[in-house]
Amino acid sequence: MSETALPKSYDSTSVERRWYAFWEENGYFSPKAAPERYCIMIPPPNVTGSLHMGHAFQDTIMDALIRYQRMRGREVLWQTGTDHAGIATQMLVERQLEGEGKSRHDLGREPFLGRVWAWKRQSGGTIVRQLRRLGASCDWSRERFTMDPDLSHAVREAFVRLYHKGLIYRGKRLVNWDPVLQTAVSDLEVLSEEENGSLWHLRYPMADGEGFLVVATTRPETMLGDAAVAVHPEDARYAALVGRQVTLPLTGRTIPVIADEHVDPAFGTGCVKITPAHDFNDYEVGTRHKLPLINIFTPDARIADQAPQPYRGLDRMEARKRVVADLEQAGLLDKVQEHRLMIPRGDRSKAILEPYLTDQWFVKVAPLAQEAIAAVEDGRIQFIPDNWKKTYFEWMRNIQDWCISRQIWWGHRIPVWYGPDGHAFVCNCEEQVYEMAAEHYGYFVELNQDPDVLDTWFSSALWPFATLGWPGQTPELAKFHPTDVLVTGFDIIFFWVARMIMMGLEFTGEVPFREVYITGLVRDGDGNKMSKSKGNILDPLDIIDGIGAEELVAKRTRDLMQPHLAQKIAAATRKEFPDGIQAMGTDALRFTMASLATQGRDVKFDMGRVEGYRSFCNKLWNAARFVLMNVEGQALAGGNEAAHSLPDRWIRSRLQKVITAVDGAFTRYRFDEAAGTIYHFIWGEYCDWYLELAKPVLYGAEVPETEKQITRRVMVETLETALRLLHPLMPFITEELWQKVAPLAGREGETLMLAPWPTIDSAAEDARTEEETEFIMGLITAIRTVRAEMGIAPSKRLTLLASGAKEILAPLRKHATLVMTLARLESWAEASGEIPAGAATAVLPGLRLYIPLAGVIDLEAEEARLTRELQTLDTELARVTGKLANAGFLANAKPEVVAKEQAKGRELQARRDGLLESVERTRLLRRGQ
Repeated sequence: MSETALPKSYDSTSVERRWYAFWEENGYFSPKAAPERYCIMIPPPNVTGSLHMGHAFQDTIMDALIRYQRMRGREVLWQTGTDHAGIATQMLVERQLEGEGKSRHDLGREPFLGRVWAWKRQSGGTIVRQLRRLGASCDWSRERFTMDPDLSHAVREAFVRLYHKGLIYRGKRLVNWDPVLQTAVSDLEVLSEEENGSLWHLRYPMADGEGFLVVATTRPETMLGDAAVAVHPEDARYAALVGRQVTLPLTGRTIPVIADEHVDPAFGTGCVKITPAHDFNDYEVGTRHKLPLINIFTPDARIADQAPQPYRGLDRMEARKRVVADLEQAGLLDKVQEHRLMIPRGDRSKAILEPYLTDQWFVKVAPLAQEAIAAVEDGRIQFIPDNWKKTYFEWMRNIQDWCISRQIWWGHRIPVWYGPDGHAFVCNCEEQVYEMAAEHYGYFVELNQDPDVLDTWFSSALWPFATLGWPGQTPELAKFHPTDVLVTGFDIIFFWVARMIMMGLEFTGEVPFREVYITGLVRDGDGNKMSKSKGNILDPLDIIDGIGAEELVAKRTRDLMQPHLAQKIAAATRKEFPDGIQAMGTDALRFTMASLATQGRDVKFDMGRVEGYRSFCNKLWNAARFVLMNVEGQALAGGNEAAHSLPDRWIRSRLQKVITAVDGAFTRYRFDEAAGTIYHFIWGEYCDWYLELAKPVLYGAEVPETEKQITRRVMVETLETALRLLHPLMPFITEELWQKVAPLAGREGETLMLAPWPTIDSAAEDARTEEETEFIMGLITAIRTVRAEMGIAPSKRLTLLASGAKEILAPLRKHATLVMTLARLESWAEASGEIPAGAATAVLPGLRLYIPLAGVIDLEAEEARLTRELQTLDTELARVTGKLANAGFLANAKPEVVAKEQAKGRELQARRDGLLESVERTRLLRRGQ
């Protein structure tokens, strides 16, 4: 047999690109008609985005499910596409314009939108290409974009239906306002973090001149819009002042003192200023007390004309300084205290958000939420892990109306037009709206469309059914909706999952998916969140294709504004990756992700595991080369189980258990268990044991040819089945090998993707054979352990004496050739009489093994070698122990550095314990000589 069947080493790059092109060109990703269907909707990534580790994690899981169900014979659709990402995309293009010295307003709305579409056509496909590199077997022929004409039609239709049902309304409400983007953002798009600030104590004079109240505030500039001062109704300190008036400093206005339970008497002085137009809690207080709404800000957070003249036009932070200075000059600044407070920032612009009073469009969510809650309560939708439904219920049962309008240009424009008198016409079609207006007025009029666009999450909420043709009743909608499972992160349960459930039930009468599999976050090896500022981001494609050290440094430090931080990250990166990242291949990365996919927990990503699974690819490759070398051009034979050798019966029986375990793991979304089971079977059982056990059969001069032919068949059929089991997690290497192996195993087909999923052969299950084989393996392992512990070369043939009951020794007698070959024994015999002095001993259940060492090893030299090694180790252990005993080190070192030293100490101690045992064993053997 020629060795040219497979190259000597596995080249992941060429294999992956070749097979992906083959699959896509032949249409294997498209659904194939079958009685059962299966559908997953990809969470549409932002069109501006690029693949990150979270994508790689979730897309590996989805692709594994899709490939598994495809091989099970179902008609499978993995619907793919991208999201227009309204704010993110507009920000990107606006930055480009800034580089040209222009703004979107210089261009005007339509030219600006043309510029965005041009960018999308030129650069918007990056993440789609990267998904292909990851091996994602989406149906690219059905790729959708949330602003495609048919999806835009669906968005307008949804808006119109909700409006006419009274579930969409326009109102003047306080919203989260981004003064940089100059648009409203939803509560879910607010990043609130504790920051350092101040608490100013301001004196508000009583209007009648009798003293003053001291008011505590974190925002002195908003006092220009105060409508009242509030105290707690049960606060005896201020009870007599309720109903009286105070003079609002710097404004010339008087405002009332009111009592409201919202006030915390323990905060500051117990008196708080009420600014209904610029604080959400104050808005509620103002509503209860019918206070005026005084808006003192412009859309870009400057002081508006409603405020006193000296402050008009000032930026809010400059206004803060001026107000505080003027109050101090007037003797009205009581004191200033340092204070930690929560600061709300926009998740896109990172600007400090303002509660801002403005006209917006809202969805009345409570009626929609009721059925969405019921769908999870009655089991129509199940969360995996189950505990996430508590989070879902908590939010849904306290849900607020959803602000769906955004004051930007890129997105689905709100389908509302206004006539000359402000009358609103809501319609899905612009042509029809003019007919409606003409009918309403009795003549043709010019209409102006609402300038706002819809929140990106509004269109995303329709994704599961709009991509299948809704509002039309299409065959795809009937076939694939409801979908089977949604794979997503916990961070968008509210943004997206809940809204899809509400919209799906409202517009289709069905849940959009039956199960929601919630993944954790992918963190670095120390458990830290990956971020640009931490310098610990890993690009999946860099792991797949490799990247040089300096290129990686440049990538991690690009766009960092702080030179000191960039230098720190550069140094850390060079230390962590002195040689850059070697190309690991897609399969190794995917298998790592699957192995880490424990339900609901965050993932600590470890490059060491990727390297380990790259070695797994090499192990599998070499095993396949061995099989092909021994099977190609050779006769194969079948036969009943009785005709099979012990190793053949054992591996066939083990294979049935592995099929059952992997099936169960996929069904329960335990991808870590699926990966672990397949890995252990292929590496630990098939490669390390079965192929070794098969060699005495294949190469034994006394072994009948028929038995060799049966072993060849079992060897290749087991490998072929294992490749099918592994394919959903490692699609590329398995396809490459399967194309070579499958014909020899009698399996026909154009691609492994469409090969049938393995099924159980109950006739091959054989518990007795497994028990007997495991006994033989345990015996061989025990002998190998003695070799390793005593430093005996593998080439040195040993003598074995075995002592045990007749029935215990029976398998050894029966399979002596296997044991002697794999344990490299010169001979074996039953122990009788006195055991030779200086024999090494191993103990198994009911069995004692003795290996005479006279003439095999110099025990005195071995003891000296072990003692020297122990002394070296003690020196290193003392260094680590001293470091951990140093209070200064423990106080100043980072927790992860301390943890690494502690782990090193435990490892050294374990090695020391092992060396001590070896020294003692050697001494005992010397005394026995």
